[in-house]
Amino acid sequence: MESIAMQEMSSPFANLPTGIDGSAWKRQALLTPVEMGRADSITIENGTPGYTLMLVAGEAVADAVCDRFETGTVAVLCGPGNNGGDGFVAAKILASRGWSVRLGLLGDRTELKGDAAQAAADWVAASSEETVEPLSPEILTDATVVIDAVFGAGLNRDPEGSAAETLSAIGNRPVVAVDVPSGLFGANGACNRDITPKAAVTVTFFRGKPGHKLLPGRVLCGDLSICDIGIDTTALNVIEPKLALNRPDLWASALPEESPFHHKYSRGYLMVAGGPEMIGAACLATRAAQRAGVGMVTVAAPLAQAPLYRLALQSAVVRGLKDTRGFLDCLEDARLTAALIGPGLGDEAAGSHERVLGVLRANIPAILDADALSIFADSPDSLFQHRAAPMLLTPHMGEFARLFPDLSTLDNKVEMARRAAERSGAVVLLKGYDTVIADPSGWAVVNDSAPPTLAVAGAGDVLAGLAAGLIAKGMPVFAAACAAAYLHGVAADRAGSGLIAEDLPDLLPEAIERSRIPRVR
Repeated sequence: MESIAMQEMSSPFANLPTGIDGSAWKRQALLTPVEMGRADSITIENGTPGYTLMLVAGEAVADAVCDRFETGTVAVLCGPGNNGGDGFVAAKILASRGWSVRLGLLGDRTELKGDAAQAAADWVAASSEETVEPLSPEILTDATVVIDAVFGAGLNRDPEGSAAETLSAIGNRPVVAVDVPSGLFGANGACNRDITPKAAVTVTFFRGKPGHKLLPGRVLCGDLSICDIGIDTTALNVIEPKLALNRPDLWASALPEESPFHHKYSRGYLMVAGGPEMIGAACLATRAAQRAGVGMVTVAAPLAQAPLYRLALQSAVVRGLKDTRGFLDCLEDARLTAALIGPGLGDEAAGSHERVLGVLRANIPAILDADALSIFADSPDSLFQHRAAPMLLTPHMGEFARLFPDLSTLDNKVEMARRAAERSGAVVLLKGYDTVIADPSGWAVVNDSAPPTLAVAGAGDVLAGLAAGLIAKGMPVFAAACAAAYLHGVAADRAGSGLIAEDLPDLLPEAIERSRIPRVR
């Protein structure tokens, strides 16, 4: 099998997982509020005045309002920090463009400091009279659009008092949020949904934040507009963020290429463990792996059910096995390049534990899904201790809670996945509308390509098979997991409403080809 191109040593992040492009990671980085504050500080230390950044940010907010809405009355809700300063700048620009502006401030204008105080002074100077009102629901009267500039991404508590009262009173009015909808914590997407408004658009700066992509933040932010306001991109070399948004430029260079010199085994040879009852699960996974381009798939099935697998899978090899010993014998085939176990395995099937451990002891990458995870709820350490080669775990939240009960109570999905990966030594793909993929060294991505229609039976089996197929072809495990999550979502989006899991495998080849980076032949 041809070797996969490694990232260049000149990559900005040289210790990224194999197959991940460092330049792309910088472009797709998601910054925590603390990291974003550091980027601001580095930019200012390098000579760009903070007020210059605020002026550009406020103009971006004003442009977002004008681009999306007819001129009318805008209620600008400002807080006491730099987020409020952005609101003051936007208010001044909108007034100059013919908007009727009412501005409410949380706190006293005389107590504002730094750039926010300057922005407020400029707003007042441009007005014919004092136009800063106390923040209250009354500010919203007659508003056709609301600018929410009360709190930024660093807030990690529920808004209170007049702020909570005013935010709760927004109702169905269209909202343009500055950085995040107020009350949304930028580090993890958490908020009180009874208070935090749902934005039509959120305008943020330089890079997105985890809270923009993790639930419920992903839903409450509406359309996300990331604006360049002059933050120094070299700050990323200092910060080295370990979280990114999942996009093809991260991993497309590691997608396996086809070659005239390949044969079916050199294109990857995957073994899929078939169970005795939910036969469709293993069949869906097998079809997905085949559509990912793997050259050969063998389904190791119970003897009694083997004829059913053969009817469903004309182009896969189905081996009917009498017992666990026969299953373990299949793993001794030196041509195998990966094994998938879990879809349809059954949590009470005879020999399930031994079969999973057999897959882990084989010196090939192992992909564990569904029942292969749940049956180790009482002894998760035994699952992790037998790993002989790279391993991918693909749990949904229920399976994750059974395997990592202490981690499932964390309030940050990224940290859940990271700690699980560190503990298990595996790449962890924690499924959901906001899927997170993490590797044992702490690198992680958030995937936002999945539409809500993917919440159907069998979709997870397709995802596991897709990842297994890419890994069997030689794609590094973390890169393959990222690619699988993204492509799975793209295929589902193409299928549209009424999606069933059987739709997905046949849509994968097009999704894969559209994600490739053109190469010189």
